[in-house]
Amino acid sequence: MTGTPTKRSKILCLGRTYCDIIFTGLQEMPTLGHERFADNVTITAGGGAYITAAHLATFGRPAALLTRLGTDALSQSLNPELEASGIDLSFVERSPDAGPQPTVALVRNGERAFVSRRAGISCPATLEQALSAHDVAHLHIAEFATLKDAPQVIALARSFGLTISLDPSWDDELIRRDSDFFEICAGIDLLLPNVEEGKALTGESADEAILQNLRKRFPLVALKCGERGAVASCGSTWVSAEALPVNVVDTTGAGDAFNAGFLHTWLGTSDLERSLAAGIEAGGLSVQSAGGAPSRIP
Repeated sequence: MTGTPTKRSKILCLGRTYCDIIFTGLQEMPTLGHERFADNVTITAGGGAYITAAHLATFGRPAALLTRLGTDALSQSLNPELEASGIDLSFVERSPDAGPQPTVALVRNGERAFVSRRAGISCPATLEQALSAHDVAHLHIAEFATLKDAPQVIALARSFGLTISLDPSWDDELIRRDSDFFEICAGIDLLLPNVEEGKALTGESADEAILQNLRKRFPLVALKCGERGAVASCGSTWVSAEALPVNVVDTTGAGDAFNAGFLHTWLGTSDLERSLAAGIEAGGLSVQSAGGAPSRIP
């Protein structure tokens, strides 16, 4: 992956878009048969593709969302936020079978648990139109589940001269048990896992061992290590950065914000150290408020 000419600078973000319902201020997590009350609730658009695209837009990087949205009331309620995000929405497909897709997040002491529903197929009918757009330079795939459903995406993106990144995004069924992960991901330029995904994919436990193992498969790997920061490797270069000392409210979408900071800087400079620092900064800002998208979006 190298710097991208100005005329092709847009990043296309592919993945499902959810309606995130985020409960914060829980004293205890609920158990079966018992009710718990939260201090606050935030309802916002979610999903790695949207969150990464929204952060890219705040950096001034052209970003387009490649997703399917339902026609139900819950899906339609996201329209004002999406329209205010600064993201190119011209490739969004609306379909009755694409919703509702809610995610309920329960947050306690900065950590969280999720329950989500997926609806319909992953890739919109606008896929080829989006990949062939004259100003698109890079495809970011926000979850392996989407790539598993449509593995042809990599070859298609390559045919249009795009570079490609992937955030595996935790999926217990696919990440732990899918033996085709590395085969399906052949052709990915940049892998952006968190440390738990890295452990599941490699069987390693130490950050350096995870990174070393994944570098055998991908030209560039940036491993997100939560409160320990992040490490990255490309070619013979290895860099690390510590997490910022911030007040953590909600870690939802922090990894997707990191992806935006890293991608924006890497595609503009190819400087690994600066890219990792930009990812850390974006992730650190994200955890200081509820929800994954930038707080300026209503």
